[in-house]
Amino acid sequence: MSGHSHWATIKRKKGAADAARGKIFTRLGREVTVAAREGGASLDSNIRLRLAVDKAKAANMPKENIDRAIQRGAGGGDDGIIMEELTYEGYGPHGIAILVDVLTDNKNRSLSAIRQVFNRGGGTLGEAGSVGWQFERKGRIELLAEGVDPDELFMTAADAGADDVVAGDETIEVYTPRELLAVVETKLLSGGYKVSDSNLTWTAKMEMELATDDSVQVMGMLERLEELDDVQDVSSNLLVTEAIAEAYAEA
Repeated sequence: MSGHSHWATIKRKKGAADAARGKIFTRLGREVTVAAREGGASLDSNIRLRLAVDKAKAANMPKENIDRAIQRGAGGGDDGIIMEELTYEGYGPHGIAILVDVLTDNKNRSLSAIRQVFNRGGGTLGEAGSVGWQFERKGRIELLAEGVDPDELFMTAADAGADDVVAGDETIEVYTPRELLAVVETKLLSGGYKVSDSNLTWTAKMEMELATDDSVQVMGMLERLEELDDVQDVSSNLLVTEAIAEAYAEA
């Protein structure tokens, strides 16, 4: 999982300064709406909604936007829009396995956009199950590294059921079984840790190492996928070392 921390840092720096904050708010609003629609508007009883709202707040999404997204979902979808959660699978350049999580109201539009990125990037979009077997579904919690003792964090997280803690220069990532994500996050928050992001993600069972130039090519494709409006998360089995991360940041 070492590459995840480097990749997260790169995205923050290259920032596509979250390429357009309006786009980020649109994605987060969809997450909040779907969570409220499926589990109700209570943050206490709807863990998924609480995680979505926490992520929206961390991105400085205005409170009125969050409340409106909750109301839209809790109203049962009276707007007539049906959101679907889908995962597309495929191979990028040099045989890198890629999973693309999507939240969309038009799967044909999403599929067309994703297929175009794969084709232009030298990859191939595959059938369901073609690469998914190479990944595990995990909870991921991100904290800013400044002022945090990784050893103390590990003990706190492990006590709550976490699987692993990966320390980077700027961020620390805590990985959990998917069903314990909310439990571990609550434990960390109660311990005074500042959570900057939390979500369910795919983690590769075995990462694949490429030459620097090839890795930079793959990472460019991953970033183009993440910039698509309907895409919520992109995962791969590419090993991102610190040297590769620096090369991509300078590209």
